[in-house]
Amino acid sequence: MVIDAHLDIGWNAISDGRGFLQPPVPGYLVSRQSLVAAGIGLVFATLYTAPARAGRSMRTRFVYENAHEANLMATAQVNYYRSCGLELIRDRAALAAYARGWRKGRLAAMLLMEGADPIETPAQLGAWTDRGVRIVGPAWGATRYSGGTGAPGGLTELGLQLLKAMRRKKVILDLSHMADDSVRDAFVTWRGPIMASHSNARAIVPGDRQVTDETVAEIARRGGMVGVSFYQKHLRSSGRATLEDVVQHIVHHARAAGSAEHVGLGTDLDGGFDARQAPIDSLARLKELPARLRLHFNRAQVEGIMGGNWLAFLERSLPA
Repeated sequence: MVIDAHLDIGWNAISDGRGFLQPPVPGYLVSRQSLVAAGIGLVFATLYTAPARAGRSMRTRFVYENAHEANLMATAQVNYYRSCGLELIRDRAALAAYARGWRKGRLAAMLLMEGADPIETPAQLGAWTDRGVRIVGPAWGATRYSGGTGAPGGLTELGLQLLKAMRRKKVILDLSHMADDSVRDAFVTWRGPIMASHSNARAIVPGDRQVTDETVAEIARRGGMVGVSFYQKHLRSSGRATLEDVVQHIVHHARAAGSAEHVGLGTDLDGGFDARQAPIDSLARLKELPARLRLHFNRAQVEGIMGGNWLAFLERSLPA
């Protein structure tokens, strides 16, 4: 079972009309049909909301001006996932039962909130976990909780309160998009399960959107996971990305982590970009990746990178 730790399915459907239950829109890659055909059995489906300042650059009017609007937008995405009949994994028992019974053609999801502004106050977190949210990334750009991509800064006082609430609710922390100061703050204060769902190597592609080798090493030391994004600008500084670029980031992360057991996929395919900005023109080509990885890893390690590592992490990290 292949696991993809980052897909903006609800955002794409609601903001741009690319329905998940239909075949992929020409020029795009992701639908239920294409995922199951590629052997993907579990996705981390995001609740992503765009702040108004991002609207022009992202060519969307589906943006929020305040926390309540962000809440409504994320709620709409939860409802969309339910309308698609996606089975939501909430705890270890459900995960174990699903993994045991999985066969090609089945697809389940974990809910990941990307940017925590939809949580109007930390006290509201329980309402989101009741809806199925099991992973929260406090930042995208800057939020009320954290500095983020292109917006340096540490965790705010509200952010520190959110992390305390997340620990009580056994929610997983996603460092992707968090600014360096916020990552450092999180390492000081956070004692729960930790990951970076879709973050590539800064040593290969410079910039605050990528993670440092030191961050990867600390995530691994804590038993966490890092997922490699397939977005062209995350894979290389210029030129057209290929699957070899994906392999390069996986190998680099594995070295920084000290082993391959802390690395997986978090493709972000369809995350506001089309196939022209991806290393593959069809999800069917994902089947080419294991053979390329076998040049660097043994068979068990490749199976881990393709899905087994995320499965083991969730078995350790989800609430009982």
